Amino acid sequence: MSRMMKTSARLSVLRDRRFLALLAGLVTASALTAQAPRPLASSEIAHRLRRLQVLGSVLYVAAHPDDENTRLLAYLARDRQYRAGYLAMTRGDGGQNLIGDEQGVELGLIRTQELLAARRIDGAEQYFTRAFDFGFCKSTEEALQTWGREKVLADAVWVIRRFQPDVIVTRFPEDARAGHGHHSASAVLAREAFLAAADPKRFPEQFRHGVGPWQARRLLWNTFNFGGANTTAENQFRIDVGGFLPLLGRSLGEISAESRSQHRSQGFGSASSRGSQTEYFIPVIGEAPSRDLLDGVVTGWQRLEGGAPIAARVDAIVRDFSYTDPSASVPSLTALHREISALAPSVWRDQKLREVTDLIEAAAGLHLEAATSEPYAVLDDSLSLTLTAILRSGIRARWMGAAIDGRDTAVARPLPANRNTVLPLRIHVSPDKPLSQPYWLVDEMEKGSFNVKDQRMIGLAEGPPAFTVRFEIEVEGAVLRFEKPLVFKSTDPVKGELFQPLCVVPPVSVNTSPGVMLFRKGDKRVRDFTLTATAYTRIPPSEARFDYRYGATSESMRDTAFRLNRGQSREIPLPVRSQSMEGRTRDRLLAGLEFRNTHTDQGNRLALAQIQYDHIPTVRYFYPDGLTVLNIPVATAGRRIGYIRGAGDKVPEALQELGYEVTFLGEGDMDLGTLQGFDAIVTGIRAYNVHEWLSARQEALMDYVKGGGNLVVQYNTNSFAGPMRSRIGPFDFSISRNRTTDEHAEVRFLAPEDPLLNWPNRITKDDFEGWVQERGIYYATMPSNGFRAVLGMRDPGEEEQTGSLVTAQYGKGRFIYTGLVFFRQLPAGVPGAYRLMANLVSNPNVAVHGGKK
Repeated sequence: MSRMMKTSARLSVLRDRRFLALLAGLVTASALTAQAPRPLASSEIAHRLRRLQVLGSVLYVAAHPDDENTRLLAYLARDRQYRAGYLAMTRGDGGQNLIGDEQGVELGLIRTQELLAARRIDGAEQYFTRAFDFGFCKSTEEALQTWGREKVLADAVWVIRRFQPDVIVTRFPEDARAGHGHHSASAVLAREAFLAAADPKRFPEQFRHGVGPWQARRLLWNTFNFGGANTTAENQFRIDVGGFLPLLGRSLGEISAESRSQHRSQGFGSASSRGSQTEYFIPVIGEAPSRDLLDGVVTGWQRLEGGAPIAARVDAIVRDFSYTDPSASVPSLTALHREISALAPSVWRDQKLREVTDLIEAAAGLHLEAATSEPYAVLDDSLSLTLTAILRSGIRARWMGAAIDGRDTAVARPLPANRNTVLPLRIHVSPDKPLSQPYWLVDEMEKGSFNVKDQRMIGLAEGPPAFTVRFEIEVEGAVLRFEKPLVFKSTDPVKGELFQPLCVVPPVSVNTSPGVMLFRKGDKRVRDFTLTATAYTRIPPSEARFDYRYGATSESMRDTAFRLNRGQSREIPLPVRSQSMEGRTRDRLLAGLEFRNTHTDQGNRLALAQIQYDHIPTVRYFYPDGLTVLNIPVATAGRRIGYIRGAGDKVPEALQELGYEVTFLGEGDMDLGTLQGFDAIVTGIRAYNVHEWLSARQEALMDYVKGGGNLVVQYNTNSFAGPMRSRIGPFDFSISRNRTTDEHAEVRFLAPEDPLLNWPNRITKDDFEGWVQERGIYYATMPSNGFRAVLGMRDPGEEEQTGSLVTAQYGKGRFIYTGLVFFRQLPAGVPGAYRLMANLVSNPNVAVHGGKK
């Protein structure tokens, strides 16, 4: 991962005295800053009041985002009102992306937020290990070895010891029925963690951080019927999870479908189900349940010493609740808060205190907000913010004070009914404050896992917000603390009021482009790359130095009158010389900026990436930007390429780097006259899955090929996420789920004389060196006699696959289908991928470097 290099000491994880208490709230409050806060209706408050009587918990374990059973999680959290959690081994970094071109850690960031969005709906909590999703994996041992078995096992044990589940449930079995090495590995780790969490000799270093051994009562496998495999049976333990919740006005099937539909990057939009639905279970360790998943577990207040009297108080609060005046329950809730506080410290005491505090806030109609009109907090700069409190009921409440970043402010104002009380503040952002960085990206990662130094962060879905504001409110004589993230608040003319995470940034960030710069071997050229400096505060006139290194060269440029206004960007062209790459095929160029003036002496080599989709919060992270410089022997034929975008990839930029003029084509361009103007046409990944109009325009594409055109179709899928409804070539073939996951797999040339391997570049085995993550996916299968298979490759222990690259002559032209993952290799700057792609798009009817034959 080019963006996963070691960054700055400022990216160290925030530590303070209240860290553990803060982390406990993060599990359920994560990512709420992406949307306007929604007050609870009376019926929802009544539903949550009933949860106060339940002290039972279940932890669900699987491998990826979207592996979880949202129907079961909704049943556990919303119906039975247990504390439910989902532990995903990975963040889904290695999957495909149906909504954009993000890959790797960026896709993991998206899928993390999609999981958090799902948990807000189904009511469960979200956890992760440090395992990295390195792509499809065919064996348990490969997954465990790549992740680091003991490392990820320790993470699972840590989550269990902190969460303290009564029952653990796995989605998958430990054998091949799991269908994916990550899946089966998650089941193996769940079993090992179930045992190790209770063993004081296993991972004792964790005990320094406030946990102890924990013995769950049983481990179960939640059997399934999907993907062509039915592992359920009527003699298994069964529960009905299809109930209707009157206080919420929804069935569990409706809740779970909405939850599952948050996985938009994977195309998991789901239809609601209503009525009875059955889930099946097989015991793995421990006594089998007979009536309930938590058979034999005490799930009431009597499980806590001194807790029995609290049950009666909760019963009374539930019985006396007024749907027309929820605030009437506030005095009883504050008394309940005092009683629970007096109990001995425990996971359940802290959990119920959080629940009661949230209920007091909701029942009182108390709205607390910490907001700024600025999207960024700049190091060593000031930040204006506004704290707002409004009490929308008739109870007695007084705003005692507020605290942010170590600064306490006394307020001591009564809160009048239904009137805003506003406290404007201006704070200084310390130059030593950590930048806003996902905690698992702070340190350089390994191939199969992230590195996280702070034990207390491990397992969390995300880290704490940039700033947390603590409101101290006296409610009916009890002083309570409410913690709220400081958010960026704005109003969009179309979307309305928006809340987004506040991001701590340096004064300047630096980005470079292009991502890959290609020199043809032997060329004596100088090309410019662009360093873009973006200021988040005013940079007064300064002496700036731009420095960078690549090949055998270190270069720098000075600007004695460098200045930027806040929000302004400046592009600086900097030269790269092909001569400096002599003797090298590939190198990495990193650039930085240092500036000095009478006020400051600063430098930065970090870029700020931003990922924006409407269904998740804006995601930002820092990385040392740079470009890959290639110096390779590569020839091309033709000049113009038409590109039909698919689900999202960066192949067009690679084609431009090869020297092609790339034009994006839409439905209105699918006429023969337009298509004949291109030497080649390329479809982006999953284009036929995401564009239904391609089916209706297929005849025009085939006429283009028949007349001498060159059509390259990158992989499509034939699954629920994108079923094929069109024949995509001149002759029949099917798209399978076959793939080669070993990026080092030997490649055999099945048709060594084919032009795809010989013109205009002679392809050798060396061109398949240095590939990343995998060779190919979604191969062609059962091709008709009109197709020729060009390459053969296989994963260890498997038969050879021949559908990664198939071609057919049709009329005067050529059709190509490829499952080779060019969408990963080209942005990664893999030299052989560029040479092979040049052959695929080079039309045999066009001379090298353009010009008709």
